[in-house]
Amino acid sequence: MIVDTALRELEASGRPIRVGMVGAGATGRAIALQLGTPVPGIRLVGIANRTPKHGERAFREAGITEWHGASSALEAEAAISRGLPVLTDDPSVLTTCGAVDLLVEVTGTVEPATGVVLEAFDHGKHVVLVNAELDSLIGPILKAKADQAGVVVTHTDGDEPGVAMTLLRYLRSLGLRPVAAGNLKGMVDHYRNPETQRAFAEKNDQDARKVTSFADATKLSMEATVLSNATGFHAGRRGMYGPACKYVQEMATLLPADQMLATGLVDYALGAAPHTGAFVIIHEESPLKKAQLAYYKIGDGPFYVFYTPFHLPHLQIASTIGRAFVHRDPTVAPLGGPVCEVVTIAKRDLNTGELLDGVGGFCTYGLIDNAIAARAIAALPIGLSAGCVLRRDVAKDAVVTFNDVDRPTAGVVDVLWREQSARWPLATKESEPSSMQHVPAGRIA
Repeated sequence: MIVDTALRELEASGRPIRVGMVGAGATGRAIALQLGTPVPGIRLVGIANRTPKHGERAFREAGITEWHGASSALEAEAAISRGLPVLTDDPSVLTTCGAVDLLVEVTGTVEPATGVVLEAFDHGKHVVLVNAELDSLIGPILKAKADQAGVVVTHTDGDEPGVAMTLLRYLRSLGLRPVAAGNLKGMVDHYRNPETQRAFAEKNDQDARKVTSFADATKLSMEATVLSNATGFHAGRRGMYGPACKYVQEMATLLPADQMLATGLVDYALGAAPHTGAFVIIHEESPLKKAQLAYYKIGDGPFYVFYTPFHLPHLQIASTIGRAFVHRDPTVAPLGGPVCEVVTIAKRDLNTGELLDGVGGFCTYGLIDNAIAARAIAALPIGLSAGCVLRRDVAKDAVVTFNDVDRPTAGVVDVLWREQSARWPLATKESEPSSMQHVPAGRIA
């Protein structure tokens, strides 16, 4: 049964999927706005946010005028059973509540989000991650934990990895061979920081650090890592190629053919129309099939670009929720162990004793690299960088390694990252070509 039919039947039967959401920032509010419509077969029954007034704003903007402030799972269950959504500052109220079927994690945090996700698994709840920060760091081990608990964990459609993966799976179902996938990026400037992005963030009601991570390639690298781990495709080199082009269709000839055919590639088109969405490149050598594709104006081959000209997380998440709950089908989930990860790069010359400020900060940016190359040099994942203190100077644009820092007290995410590394050990003596110093975005050396 396809998802829209299943959701309509759930609506008609009065048994909608009951969704709890953790996080009420800009993206969370947009999701609440859409789910509050309401979407057929889905109900937003609870929001958890450490600052309740942001959760209140999310409800109000969604047209929800009544809610109940809940401090326990039993209290939440009673309110939801009466048709009243709940608001709490404690995510455990939702993760342990029997009246919540599925949890949407949209905080963008790492350590707090890890605890929320694990607790949701423990209570038999599917989890949709709108959290590339967490998924790119420990997505594989979270998938293993979800499998063990008998639940689904998935990244979301509407975010670029989900858009690309949905298109890729469709093309694969047609008997086509995908060899590359990625998204479209308007600009990349590794040296943006919360001050340079503050005006833009305020204009668009966004968080300055989050916007910084969009501009400096960190979020791009996280999204590509999520896609890499779900497809098995590699990064052609650290940071990807990111060729500049006018139209996304030009990507058919701008990525190295040998790498696409050997390992598959995740990458991005810089400045290309339609300027948003995601693309998938397929390969076809059959002369007759190439003639048919040329007739339908797809190109001359042997590489062909298909693309989706939009990405709308707040809208498309409904499809992911339905697929996870009805069909137990993750939109985007790791195949196994890490294929890629996001390494920490110095945004400027860093000095001994400095405290690293993590994703979207002043100190560092993140770049995707193949996991085997990253482990070969003990690169520090950007998701573990916040709070680290430098033991030595690190030059601008150099990789920050575990040997360069003193780590803060280990939390649950550190434990899971070590478990992930032990479960899928990688060679550490020889690095791959992608571990070489990256070339500025838009150029292929």
